[in-house]
Amino acid sequence: MTQHSLSLPAVALATSLLPDPDTCWHAVQRRDRAYNGRFWFSVKTTGVYCLPSCTARPPLRRNVDFHASPEAAEAAGFRACKRCKPRDWQADLGLSRPVARACALFEAAGADAPPSLAEVADKVGLSSGALGKRFLAELGVNPRDWLVARKRERFRSALRGGASVADALYGAGYGSPSRVYESSDKVLGMTPATYARGGAGAHIDYTMADSEYGRVLVAATGKGIAAVFLGDDDRALEKSLKQDFPAAEIRRNDTVLGPRVKAVLSRLYGRKPTALDAPDVPLDIVGTAFQWKVWKALTEIPAGETRTYGEIARSIGEPKAARAVGRACATNQAAVVIPCHRAVGSSGAMTGYRWGLARKERLLAEERRRSSR
Repeated sequence: MTQHSLSLPAVALATSLLPDPDTCWHAVQRRDRAYNGRFWFSVKTTGVYCLPSCTARPPLRRNVDFHASPEAAEAAGFRACKRCKPRDWQADLGLSRPVARACALFEAAGADAPPSLAEVADKVGLSSGALGKRFLAELGVNPRDWLVARKRERFRSALRGGASVADALYGAGYGSPSRVYESSDKVLGMTPATYARGGAGAHIDYTMADSEYGRVLVAATGKGIAAVFLGDDDRALEKSLKQDFPAAEIRRNDTVLGPRVKAVLSRLYGRKPTALDAPDVPLDIVGTAFQWKVWKALTEIPAGETRTYGEIARSIGEPKAARAVGRACATNQAAVVIPCHRAVGSSGAMTGYRWGLARKERLLAEERRRSSR
């Protein structure tokens, strides 16, 4: 039921607060791509500044300082690293500058007459093939599929803004209403008329349960599980659910979801293997074809083992899409059922986890302990 098919906001350089020094340093040690664009670090002994994910030899902490932007690092007298090219990243989106600019060019042209791939590639200084490969690596889709996803998002946005279904259809660039109605589950998670009423009729029940890893929130529609969140505070988990599903009618129901909770806890404690098609944990989440390939690959990693984003990318036949694999892991709505905690960075180091790095480490440690019996 979720509206989590691929969508990107207008491309713009974001300004964000600099994380605290300990957080920054831990991200540098892990080469955590999730922090690319949130800060840059400089090294006094080399005179350069880098992205957190830079693969150069790790510096000593005493030689490192942190900056909120490339401009701040350069004002302090540092030059851009030639290995990680820190100026070639779009803050907040984690996109290289050519891809970010290409997205902006496609967006600026509007729905009626988007420029050709060749025209956009020429403007960003790449060949059509090179730009296509960059889209696949960074976004997990080719430019054509990205444009399709943006068309869907324009349609959804118009409906949320109060436009009629017909106006939203043609304004988004659809030539025929039948095409949207035929694929409404993928486009909206519900029919266009329902979505236009702000999600009226779409209903999610949720409940909470205790576990050895903290509190577990399980949410489901009539079709299946829509979310599994892990945390320590019920209110924070409920807030996350409402933020992720703003158009749905959400109600706590501690009785109807008993079987679903039992099935989720069975995965959490390793009593049942992970699988996308398990009958006791049917999923009602929407993602791109690429995301589903990544999520399926995650369920095939044996309990207690890990795979790097690059290894997962190769396993699904997209060897250059490691960055997009990381993005697909970050958008996983069903913690544990889709075991994104088994994905790690290129060096094998732990990377960011929505439900906390300590929880990720404990999940893996317990899986290894059970597997070694």
